[in-house]
Amino acid sequence: MATPVLSAERLAASYSYATYRQLIDALQAEGKTTGPQQSQLLTDYTHLNVQRMSRLDKTVQLLPELHTALATLEKPYVCVVITEGWCGDAAQIVPVLEAVAQASAGKLTTHYLLRDENLDLIDQYLTDGGRSIPKLVVLEADTLVEVAQWGPRPAPAQTMFLELKSQQLPFEEFSTQLHGWYAKDKTQSTQQELAQLIQTLS
Repeated sequence: MATPVLSAERLAASYSYATYRQLIDALQAEGKTTGPQQSQLLTDYTHLNVQRMSRLDKTVQLLPELHTALATLEKPYVCVVITEGWCGDAAQIVPVLEAVAQASAGKLTTHYLLRDENLDLIDQYLTDGGRSIPKLVVLEADTLVEVAQWGPRPAPAQTMFLELKSQQLPFEEFSTQLHGWYAKDKTQSTQQELAQLIQTLS
């Protein structure tokens, strides 16, 4: 029998989207962010990310093919999202994951875990040897066994990320180009890949 990805107790201790956002806001008020590393730079990134998430919460419109894929789900699944408040990619993607779950008529439930508090978990889902986030892990609701995974970013963004990384650009330029891609894409690539993933569950 396949092994559960995590225990029911650990899942129960995870954040909902609302409590995840509340945690980030509370830390921001103290001049902090999530995770053990604290710096003004990370706090500034987190402030930007709160703005990104708030904007996306209001503007994400799910694609018709995503609604179609959701309608084919015959049983419930647990969606574990490994994330952090300072992560720019997470800010661009997490609101989309939540919107998909909200549109699933209860078939998908989201549970948010902080990467640096769950290193044993993220270390099962490394990207090119790195602890890249966000990471979505879809589990059978009754067994908590993995059935699918996705992340840390849609394929076109990952390609761009690797190209920019190879150029060894200053971080600000790197970040500006990557977030410029997200702005132009308007969550379409993320949604299309999520639709394909959901279809594999049906």
